[in-house]
Amino acid sequence: MTSPSDTRHHVVILGGGFGGLYAALRLKRAPVRVTLVDRHNHHLFQPLLYQVATATLSPSDIASPLRGLLGRHHISVLLAEATRVDIQAKRVILADGELAYDSLIVATGATHSYFGNDAWAKHAPGLKSIEDAVEIRRQVLLAFEMAEREPDPELRRQLLTFVIVGGGPTGVELAGALAEISRHALVRDFQNIDPSQARIILVEGTHHLLPTYPQALAERARQSLERLGVEVRAGVRVTQIDETGVFVGDEHIPARTKLWAAGVAASPLARSLGVALDRAGRVSVSPELTLPGRQDVFVIGDLAFIKKGEHPIPGVAPAAMQQGKHAANNILRQLQGQPMQPFRFNDRGTFSVIGRGSAVGLALARFPMSGYIAWLAWLFIHVLFLIGFRSKAAVLLNWAYSYVAFRRSARIITGAVPLLPRPPSRPGGSAGGPRVEGEQAPRAEAASPPGAS
Repeated sequence: MTSPSDTRHHVVILGGGFGGLYAALRLKRAPVRVTLVDRHNHHLFQPLLYQVATATLSPSDIASPLRGLLGRHHISVLLAEATRVDIQAKRVILADGELAYDSLIVATGATHSYFGNDAWAKHAPGLKSIEDAVEIRRQVLLAFEMAEREPDPELRRQLLTFVIVGGGPTGVELAGALAEISRHALVRDFQNIDPSQARIILVEGTHHLLPTYPQALAERARQSLERLGVEVRAGVRVTQIDETGVFVGDEHIPARTKLWAAGVAASPLARSLGVALDRAGRVSVSPELTLPGRQDVFVIGDLAFIKKGEHPIPGVAPAAMQQGKHAANNILRQLQGQPMQPFRFNDRGTFSVIGRGSAVGLALARFPMSGYIAWLAWLFIHVLFLIGFRSKAAVLLNWAYSYVAFRRSARIITGAVPLLPRPPSRPGGSAGGPRVEGEQAPRAEAASPPGAS
């Protein structure tokens, strides 16, 4: 793929997310050859993915082609899937080939974790990719369309019930956005139903939302969601998810739309690195971000387990960006014969938006903020980190339209129109419709998740 005469140090980067992209950009003027491998052709601004899922933004607003970002810097981009890494031979094994490296940066991120209940995935999709977001948008908008046509009041209630499992930032943001869609964006668009009567239920396994936030901020987030009409159920466990709804303990909540925001697991590529992994599948890296015992392999982003004091560094975009640049700097220091430096995370804070003009967050990791000021801070930070002028302009225009008009501009349903839903048969019994709330549920065969967070 390159000239045999190109003998420059070859840096291979796996993953075009925040960590991989910022590592590549840091090396763009360095005397090295850089190849970035990703199974998608675009960089995705994942913090705003829920806004694609809830019809505020279009996929192109938060995704940029990797070749457009890196090609002009003479960085090779390969559309391929890495299946494993041969550490001893210093080769990346692809689904359809292999690639040699001198230094390797592994930044393949994370995927959904259903805590051993993988069968739930077909009933409750997670949110990690553009495909996930478009499918969730389709399910949400179809629920209102089907309810408009449904003559059975019980089935209509099921169609207009949305359950989000997991009360972390993604779950809170999804719940707030769904409540705003039903209360504002769709309220005048239907003739046979009242979208504002849609039931939004957020289930969290721990005793308060946003478990990594101070309890006072978590309580403000809960109050803001409840003002929007969201039912918050904290301190309860999901024991089963099926076509008819969600089982919370022994109670069944009939719902046709279930969304998963409860857990993540590191990319399975980590298992090929030959080192011990934590419970989430992450690699405990050295302070320099290298694989234990290797100085030519760096692991960053959601795939890396790094402690800051007593707590691990969170898997957020700013951490991945800083790690990407730091790994690239350490490669350059190695080439210059200098010792590598340990990584230090500069925590500028985290924010979670709840709805129109409402957010909670920690500025500079120590100053609690909530309400309109926190929402403005959230807006500014996200626009600042978006890649490219076009994305910044498109997001700002869509946000301004949504804020002023109380509307959503990306309400597009793709795919075939489904038939009206009918009650499924009970397992082992005759068709009689789904169980109702309060009815005793059968014991789940799979293990219950340790908690939704």
